[in-house]
Amino acid sequence: MTDERLVLEEKDAGPTLSAVLRRWKDVPWSTAKDWCARGKVTVDGGVVLDPGSRPRAGAEIVLAINSPSRGAPDALFLDRARLVHCDAHVVVVDKPPGVNSVPFEEGERGSLVDRVAAMLPRWKLGPPRAPLFVVHRLDRETSGLLVFGRSWVAKRHLASLFRSHDVERLYVAVVQGRLTQPRTFESFLVEDRGDGLRGSARTKLGQAQGQRAVTHVRPLLGLKGATLVECRLETGRQHQIRIHLSESGFPVLGDRVYARGRDDMPPAPRVMLHARTLGFKQPAREDDVVQRFEAAVPADIVAVLRGLGFTGDEVPK
Repeated sequence: MTDERLVLEEKDAGPTLSAVLRRWKDVPWSTAKDWCARGKVTVDGGVVLDPGSRPRAGAEIVLAINSPSRGAPDALFLDRARLVHCDAHVVVVDKPPGVNSVPFEEGERGSLVDRVAAMLPRWKLGPPRAPLFVVHRLDRETSGLLVFGRSWVAKRHLASLFRSHDVERLYVAVVQGRLTQPRTFESFLVEDRGDGLRGSARTKLGQAQGQRAVTHVRPLLGLKGATLVECRLETGRQHQIRIHLSESGFPVLGDRVYARGRDDMPPAPRVMLHARTLGFKQPAREDDVVQRFEAAVPADIVAVLRGLGFTGDEVPK
């Protein structure tokens, strides 16, 4: 098969690269993402590994499924459009889905922290091998805002804010069922709730061993058999949002862990969870001004919303 080319027209610009490939070649999400991961796709002559990148109008996309001549893909590539903010102390990025925040196992390459550390010098925003400090994480399939420290001052400052839960963190999620009123979920999370999964303790003894977790949920949009919700974290525990929503009967679409056994859920290409807003007091400043950042709801979530009846131009807030 020879290389196939597509020049992206103005009316088709905006969706992610995987969405463009899926529509162009009529293939599943997994196939489109796999082509990107294996370096089979170039945009304007450069190999693009990030299926969540958004090619501009007029970009030339080349698909070379059987071409071995492109060389090994750059596992540390990150689209510049993913950079939300950068200064001497912090860098904020819009994490694509399907990428670990940090290496999952020894020797792994391509985690977000590795990509940001590699790309900052290429973007002329820092020297090679400059330190980058991890202060929080997002799950592999979760997209959205994540901050790294660039100095020891920032590392200590941000770590303190996350420990004391003085960080504004708003997520959007697409959940099964119709949630019509705001709700607050509070529980104590333990490593094993009794079925081998992390979850809420079911006894007072378990509560003594668990971590308090509080999630405030607000419905944004009613859909066909589903609801778009906003989740505000009062605490920030591992898998907190997914656990609370699943245990309350509103599992996040695409969640194969906490919604396992639910074969009646609308299809989704991944966990439909996105970190939309991140706000914190900047390090090395004497005032208490909170700087807030926003990351647009990605195209794959918007596509699921449209499949469930959403017809608007902007995702509600």
